[in-house]
Formats: sequence, structure tokens, C-alpha cells
Amino acid sequence: MTTIDASPLRGAERPGPRRQEVGAKIKEYILRNRLKPGDILPTEAELCEAVGASRSSVREAVKILSALDIVEVRHGHGTFVGRMSLAALVEGLTFRGLLSGEEDHHVLGQVVDVRQTLEQGLAAQVIAVLGSEHQAALSALADEMESLAAQGMDFLDVDRTFHVKLLEPLGNDLILQLTEAFWQVQAIVAPTLRTEPEDRVITAHRHRAIVDAIAAGNVAGLQAAIADHYAPIRASIARVVRA
Repeated sequence: MTTIDASPLRGAERPGPRRQEVGAKIKEYILRNRLKPGDILPTEAELCEAVGASRSSVREAVKILSALDIVEVRHGHGTFVGRMSLAALVEGLTFRGLLSGEEDHHVLGQVVDVRQTLEQGLAAQVIAVLGSEHQAALSALADEMESLAAQGMDFLDVDRTFHVKLLEPLGNDLILQLTEAFWQVQAIVAPTLRTEPEDRVITAHRHRAIVDAIAAGNVAGLQAAIADHYAPIRASIARVVRA
């Protein structure tokens, strides 16, 4: 009696591991050739030859790398080295935060911890490098938030711009990416919380306190203002936990 080997894809290319292997080779190619974000990669045929893989394997690997922002596919133009953003981190943390539901906002609390720790830890450097132009820009953003809050309106986009602008003069791209990544997670997950009407106004005023501390050159005052800024969201999380 002949025994049939039911092992899947025996002697054939296993799609999962093969995609990962080819993806790793494409990353090695980028590093080996010292390519930078925005640089174009070889054509599909050339890339197949360079990494020793079939067209189908390269295509599947490129799809995975594209989802991670390691490469960017511009249809009709080619494949380019991506911005290397933290999109995958944002997606994963957001899913975890939304999956937990209103019964458990542990992930959101951790995101707030990271944001507060990052900004407080850099307070002295921010004051040292933040020039008058950036201070004026932050002040204008705080004005806008206070105005919108007084009208009962949200100011998410202004808030994001404020926190990026706060750390922008440090000239550290990774810090800016982390700031934006964790801000995005909080912005997506936070609406599942039950907030109080006055929280919006309080938050706007506390952005103003951050600007005032910077203008005064007060590191301890800035750290305290940052802690106060995150107090309303922490209170909202605590209300859910107690409910």
C-alpha cells in the first residue's frame, strides 16, 4: 500500500518562511548599498537576481515591507526605500488598546506613561534649545486650543502639532517619530473613555502652562506643567477602572 505524504508543500517553496527570508535579504540589500529613505530600489527583475528569489516571493516580501514602511511602492514609478516610520507599532498598540475595551485601559495608561516620561525627561534640553520663534509658535497653538475649548470644540490636530513642535528643535527624528506614534495611539483609543466637559478646557489651559514654564526657563516648572497636562486623561482612565 502506498503511503501518501500529506506534508504541505513538501519539496516546494513554503510561502511564510520564504517571504520572511526574502524580506530579510531585501533589507540587507538596502543596508549593503547604503540606500536612504526616498532612494529607488532596482526593478523587480534586478531585485530578484540580487536576492536570489522568484518574482512571486519578491512581490510578497515587498508587500510585507511596504506595510512596515520599510519600502514604498509608487505605482508606475517603482519601489523606493520607505520613511521607516513606526506605523506597525501604532497599529499594534492601537489594536491592543481597542481590544481591551472599556473594562481595561491598561495599554492607554502605558502610552500616557511613555509620553509623559519622554517629555519630562527632555524638559531641560527643550528649554536649552527652544528659540523665540518656536516659543511664539507654541504660544499661538495654546491660544488656538483655549479658543476652541471655550467654544466646546475639539482640538486634536492642534494638540498633535503642539507636542511635535515642542520637541522639534531637539533635532532627533526618532524622538519625533515616537512622539507622533504614541500621540496617534492615544488619540485613537482615548475616545473610548468617558470624559467630563471641563476636561477639554483644563487640557487647553495646561498647554498654556507648558508655554509659560518654557518662557520662564523653569525646568522644574515645565516638568510639573507636563505632569498636570496629563492629569485629565489619567483621571478619565481612573474613572473607567473604578466603574
